[in-house]
Amino acid sequence: MKKTFEMDISAEVQQALKTGQPLVALESTIISHGMPYPQNLETAHAVENIIREESAVPATIAILNGRIKIGLSQHELEQFAKHTTPLKVSRRDLPLVLSQKQSGGTTVAATMICAKLAGIAVFVTGGIGGVHRESEKTMDISADLMELAQTNVAVVCAGIKSILDIPRTLEYLETQGVPVIGYKTEEFPAFYTPASGSMVQARLDTPEEIARCMKIKWELGLDGGIVIGNPVQQEDAMDDAIIQLAISAAIKDAAEKEIEGKDVTPFLLERINQLTEGESLKSNIALVCNNASLGAKIAVAYQARL
Repeated sequence: MKKTFEMDISAEVQQALKTGQPLVALESTIISHGMPYPQNLETAHAVENIIREESAVPATIAILNGRIKIGLSQHELEQFAKHTTPLKVSRRDLPLVLSQKQSGGTTVAATMICAKLAGIAVFVTGGIGGVHRESEKTMDISADLMELAQTNVAVVCAGIKSILDIPRTLEYLETQGVPVIGYKTEEFPAFYTPASGSMVQARLDTPEEIARCMKIKWELGLDGGIVIGNPVQQEDAMDDAIIQLAISAAIKDAAEKEIEGKDVTPFLLERINQLTEGESLKSNIALVCNNASLGAKIAVAYQARL
């Protein structure tokens, strides 16, 4: 059956697919909703360069004018970074955004879907979505978690965003059969800080071990992703007491403003950045770069096993 949607794969990514070069997918909501301009564009360039330095090929994924884009040109990255009203595109949004020829940044869930379509097994992000605090009242659970339960892509992150309920998120992932690996750590990272107080399923200390786990999982026919928690470097981490105060204040502000759904996380990240006088943004940028380095190493190790 002929596909109705259209997907554009950049020449660099096409060449990598053809020649068997390691590939790393990158989301675009971190550009459109996670950081202000120009830091978003600077970070996008830095992350892509880090991946290339590790002998892998970056593939930033977005929706532009109703087309899935796998690998953005420099012009497209800049255009996207400066766009003031892009949509935030998750699993449920993809059909409508594509059919209406709209543009938007892809979340973890949507990026995983597009990465799998393009044949990319490793994906680097900042932090994944999760179970929101007071979810027993709101039923607010990120679609990222359900995507991890069914889409075969390994996700390198600095943990679950610490604005969320980390223990409940890990419990949800366990229920869905998603392996949660700590890279050189037994404790799951908490985005802005290296530790959350919650333990990972297993600690693995090399990209090769992680790549082997990925390959065996999918060879067994166990569909779904893998979460690799990569702690922010200590020198780039936030002080735990300071960040927790900022998170609590930001959550209170969001409740007072009655902000709900997909608008919650972008609001909280921006408000936390304001409350920490820009320190949380610096930490965010550093952890994404750190994840890019590890993700590229995993992609190289995984490609060597194919």
